[in-house]
Amino acid sequence: MIGAVFALASVLATCTEAAAQDAVPARVTFASMEGRTKLVGYVFAPDKAGRAPAVVMMHGRGGAYSTDANGRYDASTLSQRHQMWGRLWASLGYVAILVDGFGPRGYPQGFARGSYDQRPEALNEVTVRPLDAYGALGYLRTRPDVAPDSIVLQGWSNGGSAALATMAVVAADTPGAAAHGPVLGFRAAVAFYPACGLKGMFEDGYRPYASIRVFMGDADEEVSPKRCATLVEKSRAQGGDIAIKLYPGATHDFDDPGRKRQSVDGNVAAKADAMEAAPAFFAEELAVKR
Repeated sequence: MIGAVFALASVLATCTEAAAQDAVPARVTFASMEGRTKLVGYVFAPDKAGRAPAVVMMHGRGGAYSTDANGRYDASTLSQRHQMWGRLWASLGYVAILVDGFGPRGYPQGFARGSYDQRPEALNEVTVRPLDAYGALGYLRTRPDVAPDSIVLQGWSNGGSAALATMAVVAADTPGAAAHGPVLGFRAAVAFYPACGLKGMFEDGYRPYASIRVFMGDADEEVSPKRCATLVEKSRAQGGDIAIKLYPGATHDFDDPGRKRQSVDGNVAAKADAMEAAPAFFAEELAVKR
């Protein structure tokens, strides 16, 4: 797999518009660990036999779907970014599942910027969405094409915050606590431009149970790079294996392949780097024996 990472340039070249139209992910359903919600997932699978590592992908506040979905919320209207990453992971030999945590709860269209205080508690990125991630983890372990001890996590924005909360060491009486470790839980995680306040629930210190890398632009206009840098610094001081990469001139959503975001030079450079750095990080972590 590590060799495949270094062939990333050729892989990306094959992700053409024609391929994008043909590669429709499979829709699946599974239960959230919160016990009430049947979630929807979209699976991008590699074209090879045998068990593969897997990636759980957690969307941001805008939801799983394109802003042009026009009321049609299915595999054909997933956002460009989610399609791009799902196909990238599959091309690198991973089974990737994008978790739609908003649609099954009545909000498939997601939320606009500045709506944070109006979002329902049922979508809490610190207490609820991590249970969605663990629901996806459990589902993947039932699949014959997934290596059950080689599952990693990726999140963007609100989903990046959820990824951070998912990876936190928690109290023994917390739902899903048994899974919070690199053996029963996720092997590693990447968080793209998360909000790092995490609802004030880690003011005594944030401790991840496995390695995390945060990717963020220093010109992010939606969340605070300074707050994330502080969270990472404090966590590292307490022994956490977490690091942040701040991209000069990059904004929020820097990896969105749409024309608007990619008209910013800092975003172009950040996207190219992150699409190499994240796979390289996961390949390295999965190579470590547990």
